[in-house]
Amino acid sequence: MSADESAEKSNVAVIGLGSMGFGMANSLVRCGHSVVGYDPSATAREKLAATGARIATSPGDAATNASVVLCVVVNSAQTDAVLFGDGGVFPMMAPGSVFISSATMAPTEAKRLSSRLAERDILYLDAPISGGAAKAASGALTIMASGSPIAFDQVRHVLDAIATKVYRLGDEPGIGASVKMINQHLAGIHIAAACEAMVLASKLGLDLSTVYEVITASAGNSWMFENRVPHILDGDYRPLSSVEIFVKDLGILEDIARAERYPVPLAAAALQMYLATAGAGMGRDDDASVARTYAALSGVSLPSTKAAS
Repeated sequence: MSADESAEKSNVAVIGLGSMGFGMANSLVRCGHSVVGYDPSATAREKLAATGARIATSPGDAATNASVVLCVVVNSAQTDAVLFGDGGVFPMMAPGSVFISSATMAPTEAKRLSSRLAERDILYLDAPISGGAAKAASGALTIMASGSPIAFDQVRHVLDAIATKVYRLGDEPGIGASVKMINQHLAGIHIAAACEAMVLASKLGLDLSTVYEVITASAGNSWMFENRVPHILDGDYRPLSSVEIFVKDLGILEDIARAERYPVPLAAAALQMYLATAGAGMGRDDDASVARTYAALSGVSLPSTKAAS
């Protein structure tokens, strides 16, 4: 990136200030962008205000005078509400401005939203994210993006403030969404597998810390195993990524696979464990809570659970 590019700044509206959106907004502030944020939660708004960003009273208010709107919500329904609901951003965005959508959604939904924005010459970048709250906070996310070259060129400096890896996957919205679903397919299975394996280790009377040390140095390791098993060892299920996220994402995956007449039995089995965990009242807890479902089914004791919040 050239010195001129690194110096480029924008007025950026960030809608959705959860663990990911807050970190992304804070990264933009650190890089010198003019940031205005909105979230329904007063606590989230106050937290962002402490970083020096401005706070809006609605998504539309945030989008006023913004050249870029970064939407970091959960799904396509929430994205649709941000755009077209009461107080939405669509009427406030100027032609030629860019809407960056980071929600996980079906590719067909990304295409639909892009088409609606094109009616007013608003550019749409299909840009799902990966990396978790820690990487969001440090500006080190991975972005799987697709959209027109013009959209990419206009927001490249914004993407560089929030990510260390930006993949340009194609010119059509929906490609980024498709790649994110492949990532979620694997991530959902890997977390469920890690939980299943660790509860089995406990059932066999093994020391779980030792098992973790051995597996992370062995071929059975995965990024999700290494990242989530410490939550089990610490009995800490405060949500960094909740069970409900994978209820949603693997549900979308099954819909896509069914439409393609493609079997996804491993993802289907993992989804049942997330559903069982959510049904047991742990939907808003960390996704490593799947281990607690396995433990309850098998009569296994896990490390003492800290209060989830």
